[in-house]
Amino acid sequence: MDPSYTRRVTGRFLRDIAVDRDVDTTAYPFRLPIVRGLIATGHLDLAPGVTFLTGDNGSGKSTLVEAIAVAAGFNAEGGSRNFQFATQSTESALGRHLTVGRQAGRRERSNFFFRAESFYNVVTEIDNLGVADGYGGHSLHERSHGESFLDLIANRFHPGGLYLLDEPEAALSPRGLLIALARLHDLTEAGSQMLIATHSPILLALPGATILQVEDDGRLRRVTYDEADAVQVTRNFLSDPQRTLRHLLAD
Repeated sequence: MDPSYTRRVTGRFLRDIAVDRDVDTTAYPFRLPIVRGLIATGHLDLAPGVTFLTGDNGSGKSTLVEAIAVAAGFNAEGGSRNFQFATQSTESALGRHLTVGRQAGRRERSNFFFRAESFYNVVTEIDNLGVADGYGGHSLHERSHGESFLDLIANRFHPGGLYLLDEPEAALSPRGLLIALARLHDLTEAGSQMLIATHSPILLALPGATILQVEDDGRLRRVTYDEADAVQVTRNFLSDPQRTLRHLLAD
């Protein structure tokens, strides 16, 4: 970690986001709960440091992170703003109807958009570009999915950066999640801003992070770690697995 770049510089590069109000909320992706919630509230302020988006499947978290990335100039499949490849255009139209406000006078030193579902395509592009040295000095295709993500955040994520991550826990073991948690903490302390969609109760424990939970009506509610649904469901299961299984598997 660069000792010259610490939290003396606040990690805030994206200030807020807003969705156009003249969209058809009966059509995809504008009918997604999180999008309807944003339209209803007008905009979403993005805090310095780390902001987690959490909520149930189908709430629209990943779609929103993808749209923010596209609106902020990232490649839809992932990578930095310098990545221009396209394997298959599957991104939603939301990014074209999203306004991203930047913090005046601030520019990140590094940036990256990570999508678990298309990271394979990003790794292939890294090999095609011949820039593997910046990712640990070897092809990430030679690593497991989880190892390649840990290589990414260890070697390519730098202090003072802007990082958008969609479900980074997808390929990580519990131990891998703890390693990732420590790295994200270091990056935050060194002035980075991150927006992360996740279901992981381990990642949600990141000290100082803002946790925004998608409610049933689509509105984003700031919650504490203990209030987050992902934490409560996991904690209840681990405290008495047999009780949960009896309930789930009852005839």
